[in-house]
Amino acid sequence: MARAFLIVIDSVGIGGAPDADKFFNGDRPDTGANTVGHIARACAAGQAEEGRSGPLHLPTLDALGLGAAVKLASGEVAPGLGADHPKGRWGAASEVSRGKDTPSGHWELAGVPVPWDWHYFPDTKPTFPPDLSARVAELAGTEGILGDCHASGTQIIAELGAEHIRSGWPICYTSADSVLQIAAHEAHFGLDRLLKLCQGIAPMVHQMKVGRVIARPFIGTVEDGFTRTANRHDYAISPPAPTLCDWVQGAGRHVYAIGKIGDIFSMQGIDEVRKGADAQLMIHLNDLVNGAAEGSLTFANFVEFDSLYGHRRDISGYARALEWFDAELGKILPRLRPDDMVLITADHGNDPSWSGTDHTRERVPVLIAGKGAGSCGLVNFVDIAASVAAHLDVPAQGQGRSFL
Repeated sequence: MARAFLIVIDSVGIGGAPDADKFFNGDRPDTGANTVGHIARACAAGQAEEGRSGPLHLPTLDALGLGAAVKLASGEVAPGLGADHPKGRWGAASEVSRGKDTPSGHWELAGVPVPWDWHYFPDTKPTFPPDLSARVAELAGTEGILGDCHASGTQIIAELGAEHIRSGWPICYTSADSVLQIAAHEAHFGLDRLLKLCQGIAPMVHQMKVGRVIARPFIGTVEDGFTRTANRHDYAISPPAPTLCDWVQGAGRHVYAIGKIGDIFSMQGIDEVRKGADAQLMIHLNDLVNGAAEGSLTFANFVEFDSLYGHRRDISGYARALEWFDAELGKILPRLRPDDMVLITADHGNDPSWSGTDHTRERVPVLIAGKGAGSCGLVNFVDIAASVAAHLDVPAQGQGRSFL
């Protein structure tokens, strides 16, 4: 029985979103952003030499059609990419949901566009409404909160970690995403206490149509510095309709979630979750290629392209991550079973050459191994869900149409 592996390489956009002019980083519209294209251009120009060198080297992804997908999406040629005769099915997908965030992208890839406008906290200080801040403090058992602003997660724990340990108050911050993030020290505040706090505040936040509450635990000392741990947990709004995961599970099949997929979908339609840093997630993916049940869906998210390199505008780091993923994928594809399909895509862009620190509105690649070769053309995010369902011979309930 056929198996499907749907892999989201988080934020790996390929330019050309038709509505990019309506999305911004600061005052600059996202028109012209191209995550893969601009990384490839920087590598070819010798401008991404930290920990790597030379042109962007992605032979596995390019053989599936990545270079061709970049050209289709944006009209641009990515230096070093553009195999003459791709061996996979390839295309480019556009999103209709009115957000360039994680839940919007993933839900729509799973067949369910977001039917509402997300709430975003203003870039002011304080940023949170007083009743929300008071409720966080009440649930935490503290007299107040720290932060209460837009901030980088690593920077704010560096700035406020010592005060957090002294006062015991949780560090609360947000970003350009529809999100409330709460950071706390695993030893001084307690991991279980942080998770309970985030779970407790989530219903109030979700009522505001804020997409996620994210627990951001960290460790370390004032003397040696602070480091975030892998025990992050997202408390996301539940999808407004059954997704691909529910369709597959409803057909009696097994659904494996790798990375933050279980959090993004509030565990709806998920049977089994495997977490960790991206290197550990790749081990999980390898294990499931070897042993996932017949007829199953494995839905994976590799987040570090986005979290470690895109938001930090680190072109060299992003290029290293892409080359690592490409090499690992090259080891996986030869081990697929005859009826397996691997579909690689992304949820939005995050061009590390762009201004600001926010995601960029872009088309995303659609790269498929196991379904022959040729162009899928320009498709919609929801068509990806329909295509995975068609491969698994599971009834699709969304608006998409299979391109297989």
